[in-house]
Amino acid sequence: MNLANKLTLVRMFLVPIFLIFIAVKGIPYGKEIATAIFILAALTDKLDGYIARSRNQITKFGKFMDPLADKLLVTSALVSLVELQVIPTWVAMIIIAREFAVTGLRAVAAAEGIIIAASGWGKAKTVTQIVAIVLALISIDEGSVNAPATFMMIPYSYIVILAKIAMTAAIIITIISGLDYFIKNKGAINTDK
Repeated sequence: MNLANKLTLVRMFLVPIFLIFIAVKGIPYGKEIATAIFILAALTDKLDGYIARSRNQITKFGKFMDPLADKLLVTSALVSLVELQVIPTWVAMIIIAREFAVTGLRAVAAAEGIIIAASGWGKAKTVTQIVAIVLALISIDEGSVNAPATFMMIPYSYIVILAKIAMTAAIIITIISGLDYFIKNKGAINTDK
């Protein structure tokens, strides 16, 4: 197994660890550790893709597992943020529904021998989602009146505002990227068959 695939597996392994720290109450600095784990896992996505391309180590395993690991990471974070009442359910559903729809489109296209590569909008979607989730994780107040005063010298209230702006941008770009995939690849779905 090459290094890129090992990093993909590390990302998948980090998902349940992230969930433990974000969900289990009473763990000292649990939310902060969960945020750090999420950031680390997101960075492995960038790194494994770079390694696979630069070393010409793109494998069938990587093509299947890399997007799956990404979806597991983002979905677990979104569901956790809904559970913690940081974001509304509809936000998570829009993002998750888009992932299912595009994955389905790719599967249908692949059955027809068509490969749908990641688009610029798809890459922008990933970046905005990661940024929005990180800011949302940072904005979690522990349910007390004494929410963290600052994060890296940014007042807490500004973090909350930044998180909302970033999540709004992520939703908009998620919808645009989903529409972009379907418009550009409408020939892959033959409704007559």
